[in-house]
Amino acid sequence: MIISPKIRGFICTTAHPEGCAQHVAEQIAVVEKRGFIENGPKRVLVIGSSTGYGLASRIAAAFGSKASTIGVFFERPGEIDRPATAGWYNTRAFENAATAAGLYARSFNGDAFSNSVKSEVIAAIKEDLGQVDLVVYSLASPRRTDPTSGEVYKSVLKPVGSSYTNKNLNTSTGVVNEITIEPAEGDDVEQTIAVMGGADWALWMDALLEAGVLADGVKTVAYSYIGPEVTWPIYKNGTIGRAKEDLENIQRALDLKLAPLHGKAWVSVNKALVTQASSAIPVVPLYISLLYQVMKAEGTHEDCIEQMDRLFRERLYNNSPQPDEHGRIRVDDWEMAPQVQALVDARWKEVTTENFTELGDFEGYQSSFLRLFGFGLRGVDYSADTDTSVGIPSIKG
Repeated sequence: MIISPKIRGFICTTAHPEGCAQHVAEQIAVVEKRGFIENGPKRVLVIGSSTGYGLASRIAAAFGSKASTIGVFFERPGEIDRPATAGWYNTRAFENAATAAGLYARSFNGDAFSNSVKSEVIAAIKEDLGQVDLVVYSLASPRRTDPTSGEVYKSVLKPVGSSYTNKNLNTSTGVVNEITIEPAEGDDVEQTIAVMGGADWALWMDALLEAGVLADGVKTVAYSYIGPEVTWPIYKNGTIGRAKEDLENIQRALDLKLAPLHGKAWVSVNKALVTQASSAIPVVPLYISLLYQVMKAEGTHEDCIEQMDRLFRERLYNNSPQPDEHGRIRVDDWEMAPQVQALVDARWKEVTTENFTELGDFEGYQSSFLRLFGFGLRGVDYSADTDTSVGIPSIKG
């Protein structure tokens, strides 16, 4: 079938297999151009490996340090008359490229929060790799089923304490309007922490540790975001921020558990980027559009792959993590540079629908969004028929 983008709100409901493959190839090229990562990871588990920062982490490990990788995700395969999700096509492209490069790659599609998937992955590590020396935790999900109680937790994107009103971007129309978000109520905070906090990261690490599949000197990293003050009511100080505080508490607990293995747990604070997750957060798309304009003019703009390559190459595996006062790695440092934030803040105060195309990079935002789903890539014939039901080599059936 011929596939075109179909956008509903902040989600694109279609994805293009050749486009996703081209996007993966471009990311691989970025890493390979930068050369081999000395002392990089060799046996890597990425939990949440099919899109965004998780996919970029898998690519950086495999093509930067020739690592064997296992990826875990929850994606929908395609059918003859229905495209798969982008993450499915991304993973197919990654595995094909890894195999062509002589690299081990195995993937698991299922509920990463479940005990059964954890058991399957651990069995594969024992069978194929023995142990892993890096565990990347990059899951982004709106809900989580507790593997013990069966309770379903649902996250919300809300401020805490009082309502929040600020500028917002309608990403479908390019209109800058005002939005008011009502505060969390009831057990919203606890529910969000249960989904987006560190509980599942801890369960994964406990299971891996108990199974003996963590190598001496193992590293594990989970991803977070802080951002500027303008986004704090909905992010840092909102329900998501409470979940990220929990993530940092888990990081400190994991440090103690990994000490006998000379291991280390990290939280990496990454840059604001257009991802499937960030597109859903009110206020953030407008901020990202303004940020892109400023950082591109400065020559400091990075996408997911540049961020993860820099994290691996310059922080995790260069004996130079440069933690902040809270022990977090900061690869949002270029975003948070004073001159960048001063200019973004000034433009935030000025921006309206009428001057948005001058002050913000809406074209860049839209392009980045469509690329997540395999659209707008050079060299792809979007008028041609494509097979939507292609499989992932390591996933049978």
